[in-house]
Amino acid sequence: MGSYIIKRFMLSIPLVLIVSFVTFSFIHLSPMDPAEVVLHSQDIPTITDELLVQTRANLGMDQPFLTRYLNWVASCLQLDLGDSYITGKPVWSMLGPAFFHTVKLTLVSTFAIVSLSIVLGVACALNAGKWVDRSVRGVSFFLTSMPSYWLAALLIWYFSVKLDLLPTSGMESYKSYVLPVVVITISYAGIYFRIIRSSMLSNMNEDYVLYARACGLPEKKITMHILRNSLQVAISVFCMAIPIILGSTVVVENIFAWPGLGTLSVKSILSRDFPIIQAYVLVLAVAFILFNTVSDIINAALKPKIRDGL
Repeated sequence: MGSYIIKRFMLSIPLVLIVSFVTFSFIHLSPMDPAEVVLHSQDIPTITDELLVQTRANLGMDQPFLTRYLNWVASCLQLDLGDSYITGKPVWSMLGPAFFHTVKLTLVSTFAIVSLSIVLGVACALNAGKWVDRSVRGVSFFLTSMPSYWLAALLIWYFSVKLDLLPTSGMESYKSYVLPVVVITISYAGIYFRIIRSSMLSNMNEDYVLYARACGLPEKKITMHILRNSLQVAISVFCMAIPIILGSTVVVENIFAWPGLGTLSVKSILSRDFPIIQAYVLVLAVAFILFNTVSDIINAALKPKIRDGL
């Protein structure tokens, strides 16, 4: 198992390098000159060619593309993501707190999504074809199809404006988590509970269930065995839920003024703050690769045939 883990992480390194190269290339294909962005942020009234040349030299933009890329990768390995073009502050000093706030929202939302998905998936599987199953799937389909910004607006209007129970923005207390978490949970639980339901129904038709009932095992114990085997199939899906939610909080964070990565990325895109945009894309890409690797390792631990094939 140890050799499989090492091989799996080694295979992730080239993918990280490819993602970093694509990220660096796309940012530098922008028609906006980074030197102009820096000079505009300094409120310089007249931008001359001499100023542009000097600023490009200060930013290292006068060096060959490959040299700039290798220097950027070397800096990233030292957790030096550069300085913001707008504020001049180190990118990590701005990205770090925002990342921490987004991770908190992501972990709470993931816990709610997994818990609700398991409960709804088991309930629907045990009542397959009945009104409970049809009702839950119908409601979840309706709620999942709703745009998250519209759902967020409805919740703000009802719980914050009309009832005055929950805050509309910020993260001052635990109440600030309620509405963002509810919006994210509704958007994803309707998808993940179907995976649990499908896996449960598939396991219910296995021979071991028939043998367990023939041996007179209690139905609750049989259900727990079915659920345990069903969760093995869903582990990889739940592992990937974390980076997916991490990268999809942009709308929710901006609606609820949550000081996370989503809010920071939108501000950076509007102000053309390229170093922050680069760091944001790189962090999300590394998160996807990391959790995909962890998902494969967990599956390999549960199914030895997978690691034997690597």
